[in-house]
Amino acid sequence: MQEEKRQTVLIVEDDWELADGIAWMLEKEGFMPLAAHSVREAEERYQEKGADLVLLDVNLPDGEGFDFCQYLREKEPELGKVPVLFLTARDLEEDALRGYELGAQDYVTKPFSMKILLKKIGVILKREQEDSGQIYDDGFLYIDFLRARTTVNGQPCQVTPTEFRLLREFVSHRGQLLTYDVLLDRLWEGGSQLMDRHALTVNVGRLRGKIEDAEHKYISNVYGMGYQWIG
Repeated sequence: MQEEKRQTVLIVEDDWELADGIAWMLEKEGFMPLAAHSVREAEERYQEKGADLVLLDVNLPDGEGFDFCQYLREKEPELGKVPVLFLTARDLEEDALRGYELGAQDYVTKPFSMKILLKKIGVILKREQEDSGQIYDDGFLYIDFLRARTTVNGQPCQVTPTEFRLLREFVSHRGQLLTYDVLLDRLWEGGSQLMDRHALTVNVGRLRGKIEDAEHKYISNVYGMGYQWIG
């Protein structure tokens, strides 16, 4: 049995001791913690690994947590919003309001209870998954349709917008035969530049090359008719 994918929490905190304490707690509870201690480092970590949730301090050596939150919103506005929970010593009302205006799920002032923090993290992540209803995870292939993230065997998998639309169509109609014409119509409506069956075949082939291996097959070609998701 394959290990269930752990949810990644990016901790952006310049207090190294506090960051280590939070990371230890999250690791113990089955999360995958990543630590960053500045805005720049947070951007690098996010670009490398992504995140299911961000714990974000406001006061950072090279800027403010608000800057990183804005970066997240501008980087992937069409892909949904990674949930952000501010952890800060700044307890001014205007700071909290700014955090919420940037889309933060919560704004917690220091000092705080680790048990309460863990509970808040669990509630936010559960709500995010329930709201999206768009997670595919079989232990090998992971697709977050809300944030357009795909991993294969735990490693980030870069798919094109057209390939991602194909994934959405296949997974939402798993087990069903999707004819060539149906797929072309749906991809065209979704903004794809696919124009003919040959282009469709090429894109499906490239997608299979990215997400399949000898032991994991997801897309079956029904000769002369179309494709079927068998994962």
